[in-house]
Amino acid sequence: MYAFAILGHVPDLAAPAAGQRPDADLIREAQKGSHRAFEELVRRYSERAYRAAFRVVRDPQIAEDVLQEALLKAYRSLRSFENRSSFYTWLYRITVNLALDRQRREKRGAMLEWNDEVARDVEPRGAFAVPADPEVASQRVQLRELVAEGIQGLPDGQREVLLLREVEGLSYEEIAQSMEISKGTVMSRLHYARKKLIAFLREHGVSKPEDVE
Repeated sequence: MYAFAILGHVPDLAAPAAGQRPDADLIREAQKGSHRAFEELVRRYSERAYRAAFRVVRDPQIAEDVLQEALLKAYRSLRSFENRSSFYTWLYRITVNLALDRQRREKRGAMLEWNDEVARDVEPRGAFAVPADPEVASQRVQLRELVAEGIQGLPDGQREVLLLREVEGLSYEEIAQSMEISKGTVMSRLHYARKKLIAFLREHGVSKPEDVE
């Protein structure tokens, strides 16, 4: 379905690239006090965590502040990390929680939006390439804006599950571990989030959002 596909899927970054040390080794060393090991984890995942924060707060400086706070909290809590999820899933959860808290405190009410710059980051396969037909391009822009507005209107739990699944590309098991809920709850929230988003799009003139290409 294009309405969800435009959110994009981020490639799986949990597995280290060729020649890189596994996250598990770095985590064990960092838990023993190695600053260098933690710095390597930060290099691997801080940009991705920043994008997660930015999608919530929609302000570059606030997203940077959230990221720094999240990294500090992760460092202080590292000894309690039990490897039941990937390091990034754990960091993502910390980052999004802090971003949501910051958004509520600021009472910004900023609508979740997607611009071309962010789109290139979250969809490296080029799903946002500008079509040759200006009318098609305009329709896609309008649909992106509608999807963004619809996602922003979802309850926090449903919105987070949808973004974790459709943007971050996490499995049901990883989402359940990250949010500390059951797999069944993940599936239920995702089902209702998609259902509400489809209904929202239809209310705004997208008669068959699942068929939009």
